[in-house]
Amino acid sequence: MNFLSAQEMHNLAMKIVGDQLKKSGYEFLSVNSKLKKDPQFVCLKDKKVFFVIIRAVRFPNNPDYFNLDNFKKIIEHAKGFKAKIFYAGVGLGNPKNLKLKLEKNQSYILNYNGLKKIE
Repeated sequence: MNFLSAQEMHNLAMKIVGDQLKKSGYEFLSVNSKLKKDPQFVCLKDKKVFFVIIRAVRFPNNPDYFNLDNFKKIIEHAKGFKAKIFYAGVGLGNPKNLKLKLEKNQSYILNYNGLKKIE
């Protein structure tokens, strides 16, 4: 079996969130696909700037959980741009066995509850 790497899982999560943002009318100013280098997206909508932090997690981990302390640096950075910050946790699972990693070019289970505003 050929499994997705952490970077490939991250890229898949970015695609899922990016598609949602695009459909919602956000314009992408910057895209960063490096793992844990935040933000992944800098977007513009209604003349407002948004930073979007994305994390891909495997089941059974909760994609909606995040530690605010990990984002203090990006929160300060966003203040300089008067930007709002969103967190997007994307849960991904192997439908054959949730204990296994995701397989390349195969279906997956998705647990994504949308953007969460960080204040």
